[in-house]
Amino acid sequence: MWPWVTKRGLIGPHNRAMHQIVLTVLLASSLVACSPDQNWRQTGFEGTNLKADLPCKPDRTMRQVPLGGLPVDLQVAGCEAGSTMVAVMTAALPAGTDANALLMGWQRATLNNLQAQDAQRQDWTHKGLLALPAAQRIGAQGQRGDGQKVQAQAVWGAFVEGDHVRLVHAVVYDRKIPPELADTLFESLRP
Repeated sequence: MWPWVTKRGLIGPHNRAMHQIVLTVLLASSLVACSPDQNWRQTGFEGTNLKADLPCKPDRTMRQVPLGGLPVDLQVAGCEAGSTMVAVMTAALPAGTDANALLMGWQRATLNNLQAQDAQRQDWTHKGLLALPAAQRIGAQGQRGDGQKVQAQAVWGAFVEGDHVRLVHAVVYDRKIPPELADTLFESLRP
């Protein structure tokens, strides 16, 4: 009935090499099918040319939130891939707003909410972004709302869009973040 099943079992003992190959292919197929990097998709945001690649189908929301005391419309696209949570957020600022100060405040609020320890900062330069001191990539250890430990990798930046500046923030949360996942997300941001 099944060509790989014999009276002695799966691919019989006489062909162990073939047995190993079949098991390896089946295992690799199952891992690839579950791997979030096989499901990356481009995501856009309403009213902007900003694009990002997310490893799973995103949920979306837009809310008016106070950012540095200013009410802004914050767009969020985020999803969960296994135990990893990924999100990209963006908001257009009114003309004349200090983007650097708002980015610094956003970073502080995020790290405080995370109860971050040992935050490691580095400048984040990316094509199309403004060269601001607060344009940074930050990695930190913290806690989820339920008290479980979590790692975070995040970037913050800003770019000129028409007559205003737009902020962008991307973040990955997980118990242990695969570096290539965060790198792929951050490199995919296209203003």
